[in-house]
Amino acid sequence: MKHLTRRRLKLVEHDHAADHIELQEHAATPDVQEDAVLLDAYSRAVTTVVDTIGPAVVSVHAGKRVQGPGGELQGSGSGVAITPDGYILTNSHVIQDATKLVIALPEGHRVEASLVGQDPATDLALIHAHGVEIAHAALDADNALRVGQLAIAMGNPLGFHASVSTGVISALGRALRSQEGRLIESVIQHTAPLNPGNSGGPLLNSHGKIVGINTAIIANAQGIGFAIPAVTAAWVVPQLFQHGHVKRAYLGIVGRQRPLGRRTVHYHELMADCAVEVYSLDSAGPAARAGLYRGDLIVAINGQVIMSVDDLYRFLSVWPAGEELSLTVLRHTRKVTLTAVPTEVH
Repeated sequence: MKHLTRRRLKLVEHDHAADHIELQEHAATPDVQEDAVLLDAYSRAVTTVVDTIGPAVVSVHAGKRVQGPGGELQGSGSGVAITPDGYILTNSHVIQDATKLVIALPEGHRVEASLVGQDPATDLALIHAHGVEIAHAALDADNALRVGQLAIAMGNPLGFHASVSTGVISALGRALRSQEGRLIESVIQHTAPLNPGNSGGPLLNSHGKIVGINTAIIANAQGIGFAIPAVTAAWVVPQLFQHGHVKRAYLGIVGRQRPLGRRTVHYHELMADCAVEVYSLDSAGPAARAGLYRGDLIVAINGQVIMSVDDLYRFLSVWPAGEELSLTVLRHTRKVTLTAVPTEVH
C-alpha cells in the first residue's frame, strides 16, 4: 500500500509539472501573437505602398550617341510620375546627353518622352511622357524625417522591372558631390538595397509619399544608399517646369579654401579661421566689376561667415540673381567691404 501511495503521489507531481509547463506556454502566446501582428502591420504597410505607387514607377531608357560601331549607347534608370499627365522625376545623370528618351510603363507599354529640364547640381531631371495617363505620387516636403523610420525603395535595378526593397532612414543631413562638383545638401542616407538602375526611382515612406529620389550607392558597401530629399525636389521642380533649369546667382570667381593665422583672426575679430581665396575670376563677371581681385580672401557675404567654397555655393544657390549683396574681404592687412550684383547662371 505504501508503495502504491508513493506511486500515486509521483503521478500527481508529474501532472502538476505538466500543468506548469502548459501554463508557461500559454503565457508566451500573447507575445508571439503580438510579434505576428507587428509583422503583419509591416507587411501591410509595404504592400499597400507597392500597390498604390507601383503603377507610378517607370523605367527610363536614354539613347546616347557614342563613337564606334552602332553609334548609340542605351542607358537606363528609373523614374516616378508626379502628375497624372506623365511628368516624371528622375536623376539628371540618367538622362544626361540623351538623344532619345523612352519610358517603359509598368504594364510594359513604351512611349517616347521629352526633357522638360534638368539640374545637374542636384542630380534631378524632369521629363514628360507623351499622351499618357498614369498613377502618380506626391512629394512629401513638409513632414520631418526621422532616423530609423521605414524607407521603401522602388525602381528597376539591373533591368528587373518594378523591384522593391526596404530599409530604414539611417542618417540625415549628408552631403554628396554632384557630377559638376557642387555640393548637394541634406542628402538622405538609408539602408534599402540599391543597384545600378535604381537611380531616379523613389524613396517612399509608409504612407506612400516620396521622401527622396534615389541617386547613389557606395561601391563595395552594403546598406548605404543615398537619395535627394523631397524638400530639394520641391524647390527644383517648379523651376524646371517654368525655366527648364534652376536659376542661380553667379559671381564669376574660382575660389579655394585658405586657412587664416591666429593673429589675422584676432586682429579682424573674425568668427572663423578659414576663408575663400579668389584664385581666379572672370574679368567681365560681377565680382570683377565689384572690384574684387585675385588673392582677396572672402570671409563673409551679407554678414554670413564664409569658410569654404561650399559655403559660397550654398549662399549663391538661394540668393536671387540681380539682387545686390555685400562681400567682406581681407586684402593684404585690410578688411574691405565691396558691393556686387550677381548675374544668373545655369
